[in-house]
Amino acid sequence: MLNAAVRDALASAVGPRNVLSDPVQLRSYECDGLTGFRQVPSLVLLPLDTESVAAAVRVCHEHEIPFVARGAGTGLSGGAMPVADGIVISLQRLRQVLEVDPVDRRAVLQPGVTNLDITRAAAPHGLYYAPDPSSQQVCTIGGNVAENSGGAHCLKYGFTTNHVLSMRVVLPDGEVVTLGGDTGEQLGPDLRGVFIGSEGTLGIVCEITVRLLRVPQTVRTLLADFPSVRAAGEVVSDLVAAGIVPAAVEMMDNLAIQAAEKAVGAGYTLDTPAALVVELDGPASECGSQFEQVKQICDRHGCTRLHIAGDTGERAKIWMGRKAAFAAVGRISPDYIVQDGVVPRTRLAEVLGRIEDMGTAAGLRVANVFHAGDGNLHPLVLFDEDAGELERAEELSKDIAELCVELGGSLSGEHGIGTDKACSMPRMFGVDDLATMDRVRSAFDARKLCNPGKLLPTPRLCGERPGRYRPHPLEEAGVIERL
Repeated sequence: MLNAAVRDALASAVGPRNVLSDPVQLRSYECDGLTGFRQVPSLVLLPLDTESVAAAVRVCHEHEIPFVARGAGTGLSGGAMPVADGIVISLQRLRQVLEVDPVDRRAVLQPGVTNLDITRAAAPHGLYYAPDPSSQQVCTIGGNVAENSGGAHCLKYGFTTNHVLSMRVVLPDGEVVTLGGDTGEQLGPDLRGVFIGSEGTLGIVCEITVRLLRVPQTVRTLLADFPSVRAAGEVVSDLVAAGIVPAAVEMMDNLAIQAAEKAVGAGYTLDTPAALVVELDGPASECGSQFEQVKQICDRHGCTRLHIAGDTGERAKIWMGRKAAFAAVGRISPDYIVQDGVVPRTRLAEVLGRIEDMGTAAGLRVANVFHAGDGNLHPLVLFDEDAGELERAEELSKDIAELCVELGGSLSGEHGIGTDKACSMPRMFGVDDLATMDRVRSAFDARKLCNPGKLLPTPRLCGERPGRYRPHPLEEAGVIERL
C-alpha cells in the first residue's frame, strides 16, 4: 500500500483536488472494456497538464510505484487494468485541441481528445482525421496511439501510426521528450514508431501532432447481401485482385446483422447470412467507374440485395449499423467477449468456417463483424456467465486468437495484446523475439513500473493465476520446466 508520504507527494504533483482515493470512485477504474480482468488501484490521479503528469511519474519512479496510464477506458484487451498497490494516471482532463493548422494540414492535441472530435475540429477547413475506430465517439487519441488503432477505413488510409507526426511523451523516469517531427521522421532509430502501439508500456503520451486529410470529392457507399459468408469473402478477394482499393470493406454475419438491426434499425436484411459494406472515395470519375466494377463483382458472387446509399443520411445509417454492432450484441446475449485477430484475406472463408466449428464444439455462439478488406477479424463469443459458461467462452476466445496465428496471421490487429493475450505471445513469437522486445522495453523502463504485466508473458501472469494451475506457454512448448 502507498504510505502517507508517497500519497502527499502525488497529491502535490497534480493538486489535491485531482486525486481520487474514495473506494467507490476507485471502482470506476478497476478495468477497461474487457471487464473479465479487474484490479482496484490504490489511487487515481487526474492531472491537468504535461508538467503534472511528469511530476507524478517522477514520484512513482523515486518510490518504485507501478502506474498505468488510462484514456477513456474503452480498450478491449485489459491493457488499462490497474496494478495491485499501484496508481492510475487518467488523462481524461487533458482534452484540448491545441491547434488546427489548415495550411500544413496538422492538428496538435492533448491525449484526452476523442477521435471524432479531431474531425469535428478540422471539418470547417475541409479536412478530417482518417483513422475511425467503431468507438470513435468516446475513444481518445491517447488510447489510439497506445494501441495503434485502425478502424473501418484503415484499408486505404492506414492505422494511427500512419497519421501521427510527433508526440510529446513523459518517459517512465519523468523526463519529457519529443518523438518524431514535422514530417513524422527524425534522425536515428524510429522511436516514434516504437512508441505507437506499445500499449502504454514505454511512457505516457501527453501531446500528439496528427496529419489531417482533405475531405474526398466523392464518397459512394453500398450495402450488399450474400447467400453465404464464403461468397462475401470471395467478393473481397476479387475487389483487391481487380486493383480496386476501397476506403472500407466491412463484413457482418447473420448474428451481428440481427443485433445491429434490432439496435439501430439501419435497414439491414434480418435473414441474410452475410452482408458487406463497401465504400469508395476520391475523384468523382474514379469513384464512378470503380463503383460499377464493385457492383458487377457483387452480382457475380450471387448478391441477393444491393442497396446504394442515395445521400449522406443513408450512408450514415448504414455506418451506424456497422459501428453499433459490438454494443448491439448485448441485445442477443447477456455476456460476450470481443476478440481481435488478423488472417490473410485469402483465408477468410476458411477461418470463419473453423470458428463456426469451434463454437459448435464449445456449445457457444460466435457473431462475426470485421474489417474484411485487411482480414482483421472481430469475433464476438456469446455466453451466459450465470449459466457457468465464462471459462468455456474465455478458452474459445483464446483459441480463436491462436487460430489466426496458425493460419498465417496475427494475434491482434488493433485492440492490442494487453492482459488478455499476453500468454499467447509465444504462439506467434520465439524466445529470442520476446527477449528482444523485453530489452527494448527495459531501455525505456528498466524498473518495469510503466503498465507492468501487459503485452509480454510473465510466469506470474500466465502460470500463477488464482485457482487451477495454468502452465506457462513456454512450459507447454518444452522450452522451460516447472520446478
